[in-house]
Amino acid sequence: MPQLKKLTNINDVIVLQKSNCRIKDPDLIIKKLNSFIDGGINRLQVVSDFDYTITKQHVDNGKLVLTSFGIFNACKSLPKDVLEASKELYHKYRPLEICPKLDMNEKIKYMIEWWSKSGDLLMGFPLDEKEIDEVASNYKDCLRDHSLELFETLNRLNVPVLVFSAGLGNSVVSVLKQANVMFPNMKVVSNFLEYKDGLLNGLSKPMIHAFNKNETAIEGTEYYDLVHSRDHIIVMGDSLGDAGMANGMPSSSIIIKIGFLYDHVEENLERYMEAFDIVLIDDQTMDIPLAILKLMEDK
Repeated sequence: MPQLKKLTNINDVIVLQKSNCRIKDPDLIIKKLNSFIDGGINRLQVVSDFDYTITKQHVDNGKLVLTSFGIFNACKSLPKDVLEASKELYHKYRPLEICPKLDMNEKIKYMIEWWSKSGDLLMGFPLDEKEIDEVASNYKDCLRDHSLELFETLNRLNVPVLVFSAGLGNSVVSVLKQANVMFPNMKVVSNFLEYKDGLLNGLSKPMIHAFNKNETAIEGTEYYDLVHSRDHIIVMGDSLGDAGMANGMPSSSIIIKIGFLYDHVEENLERYMEAFDIVLIDDQTMDIPLAILKLMEDK
């Protein structure tokens, strides 16, 4: 059997030479990519955030891309007092989530407060999930460029995809389905609406927030059994907390972490480069994960 051709340096991967692509340790990336190529598709899994990771952080015409909770808040039958309270929580806690000056422990405390208060708001009134679908239909075309190609390829290759979202799972699933990327190889772990006697009864437990998303959340499930032996992992996220989404997998796992940075670039860049292997500044595409898959297919 002929020996596989090895990547020798970062210049062997054109997409990693883009001006908005920052890599702290190029030699380490090449080492990890060679391990991925040698290991083959059967050892690969993908773990991704949803809001501003699978969806774009912004679109070309300036149109805002709603988060999964934003989609829920746009539902017409949502009581006005609930909507106002939800907006107040967003304006209070979102700046804290992305603030470059707060340490992780402080952010975790604030995220727990935010999600707990949000769940408490969603009780005692009816809401037809068809309303979520109607709003989500406006954002099915706001996935990162080449997302369809990426997820079609992952499905064709039977690579498991775990979507971890600290947002609202009902909106996440609706967008993914309407964008035609909710393939059988994909699982969504998120906060889902719960109902009791036809009325909203808060959010599912355990709470998933921006800084506790990791694979320990799926221990004991069939999905965990499916992916536990897949020790080559692509992790994608836009938050510093997303860098830990593969925590819980064996320590011998080889992980390539891709971080999408848009907010407070100058203040956050150094911290993102510490947390992620590859940092993409204002990049609204899936070009990097697609390039990794192509390298593995072309071996």
